[in-house]
Amino acid sequence: MSSILLTAPAAEPLSLVEAKAFLRVEHTADDDVIAALISASCIHIEAQTRRALITQDWRITLDAWPADGRLPIRPAPLRDLTAARVYDAGGIAHAVDAQSFVADTSASALVFAPWALPSPGRLAAGIDVDVVVGYGDAAADVPEPLRQAIRLLIAHWYENRGLAAVGTVTILPTTVASLIAPYRMLAL
Repeated sequence: MSSILLTAPAAEPLSLVEAKAFLRVEHTADDDVIAALISASCIHIEAQTRRALITQDWRITLDAWPADGRLPIRPAPLRDLTAARVYDAGGIAHAVDAQSFVADTSASALVFAPWALPSPGRLAAGIDVDVVVGYGDAAADVPEPLRQAIRLLIAHWYENRGLAAVGTVTILPTTVASLIAPYRMLAL
């Protein structure tokens, strides 16, 4: 199973003004650096938690339907199913009725009856499922602990912009790890 980003988020969960206020930066000389740190910290938090902060569109590609009838959606949280397709042996896509699925948003999974869905005709990447994920379209929709983790990560990286020495391990602040811990989706 692979996940492909189709539409990136339209905004960041933290604005440049908010980040500069947190950093207590009043000049504009570092605006580009701070903007890059905002983007990098959001990507890092999303990767660590396996969650999309702001609404985005993703395509999940599968070889076959899961036998248990549950398709976990990562990144989470699942908001909506927009399309599902099965490819025949000739590589032609056939739409699958969205009514065949139940979006379990609390578990970030699609639930379905696997025997009621058409089987793909090709062995690899025979199924595409397009979903909308994320907490919402606005920064205010993102849980505050995750926004605070972004602030702290930006501050950490802003103050520690030098390269790490060879052979050393750079450790993120424990406060960032603590803030994101309840939101992490672990792979089993």
